[in-house]
Amino acid sequence: MRKLTYYVGMSIDGFIAAPDGAVEFYPLSESFMKDFLIGEYPDCLPTHVRQHLGVDALENKHFDTILQGRVSYDAALELGITSPYKHLRQYVVSRSVDKSIDPDVEVISGDVAAKVRELKQEDGLGIYLAGGANLAGQLLEEIDELVVKVYPIATGSGVPVFSAEFGVFDFMLESSRTFDNGTIVLTYSKKR
Repeated sequence: MRKLTYYVGMSIDGFIAAPDGAVEFYPLSESFMKDFLIGEYPDCLPTHVRQHLGVDALENKHFDTILQGRVSYDAALELGITSPYKHLRQYVVSRSVDKSIDPDVEVISGDVAAKVRELKQEDGLGIYLAGGANLAGQLLEEIDELVVKVYPIATGSGVPVFSAEFGVFDFMLESSRTFDNGTIVLTYSKKR
């Protein structure tokens, strides 16, 4: 059975983006980019970024499917990109849009948890949950793994990691790695 992994970056005070959705403030370093973002998780880089970095030929290591919210997808549309993850099977979850503008992107407008359970039953690599907070909150019960990049900054406010009603969901720390830019990557699996 495939896993749903919420792979996300956040500030030390728990925000994944500025109030306006911006994420450009995260500190990167050459070694973090090379060793982790490219070396370990190239599947999570948008196709145009992979091409820019010259790593578009890399095979996917963890994921063959991406699930993202409409607001996350809108960031690509603002750049004129209608298929931001061509190297993955792409799903966009939206209550307001029911038809995709790109044949490589399928819109899910119904029961997203049921769709995730269906996708988990298929053969293949994992499912990358790219966000945002509302979608991650809706899928808390379905998330099998968290890969959290904790950047050494505080923002004071912004978009939280999860936006959901209060509930307790137990995860177990599987690994942690520290990088030269001060980022800590924590990997958790859901306790069953």
